[in-house]
Amino acid sequence: MGLQFIPYDTNIDFVGKKSFTFAFSIFLTIGAIGAFFWKGLNYGIDFVGGYVLEVRTSEKADLSGMRKTLSDLNIGEVSLQEFGSPQDVLIRIPSLEGDARAWAASLERVKNALGASVEIRRTETVGPKVGKELIENATYAVILSLLAILVYIWVRFEWQFAVCGVIALVHDCVILLGLYSLCHFLEFNTNAIVSFLLTASYSIHDTVVVYDRIRENMKKIKSMPLPDIINLSMNETLSRTVLTTVTTLLALLAMCCFGGAIIMEFSFSLLVGFSFGGFSSVCLSAPLLLHTGLKNTKKTPTSA
Repeated sequence: MGLQFIPYDTNIDFVGKKSFTFAFSIFLTIGAIGAFFWKGLNYGIDFVGGYVLEVRTSEKADLSGMRKTLSDLNIGEVSLQEFGSPQDVLIRIPSLEGDARAWAASLERVKNALGASVEIRRTETVGPKVGKELIENATYAVILSLLAILVYIWVRFEWQFAVCGVIALVHDCVILLGLYSLCHFLEFNTNAIVSFLLTASYSIHDTVVVYDRIRENMKKIKSMPLPDIINLSMNETLSRTVLTTVTTLLALLAMCCFGGAIIMEFSFSLLVGFSFGGFSSVCLSAPLLLHTGLKNTKKTPTSA
């Protein structure tokens, strides 16, 4: 017999609490949108252009000293962070005005300021034009993925399921966008786009499990009202949802704590995205079906 984390006879009234969960989600969504327009995003080099240097110092890197030295060069807002070990530092410098010669001269100034004791291990350059194309392609990727999910659920279930599933996905992505707006230590780069797509895929996976059980119960218990069917289905799949979400979040939490600075940013965004993905699959996507006109029309015929 498998592990039953949630008692089999659990009977939580999710539908009865939908007003609270809907209000909570609306509040978070409005807050996330407000944060986006208020603070914007901390675009990484991938989007704004510039260059990235990976350097290694002979001893533990003095990040504050290096930051002051590079800031005195007046080359824009310089970002430094440890990369793997205390001796390895990742330096991000935004796009600078001028042609390729000006860029090369600025890069040479950075190398001279760091000194001969600092080893330049890697240099990457991203032009502003490439960054603009990345923003457009990333936007298309997210929109097309949501449309593909909409079509898939529409074909597999009914249009009501598709609409509610995509609303829940948009909710998760908007909250993740708000996270990047509020937490400017998180760079909005190509890894951020990956976290959006992974959050959407994780959320819809949980949602489809719940939808499958709702459809199965609608066929099996034809005389039960739809709110009761939704509650029954959500309670029947609750153990699976909780176990899957908790084990995934524990792995992401370990990556946040022990994975280093670069992995921490990515895993932290996934930690938040997956948390709300699990929340929306239980508390949003299924209860929303009651507001789409979906009915359990296959009633058992009454005897004459």
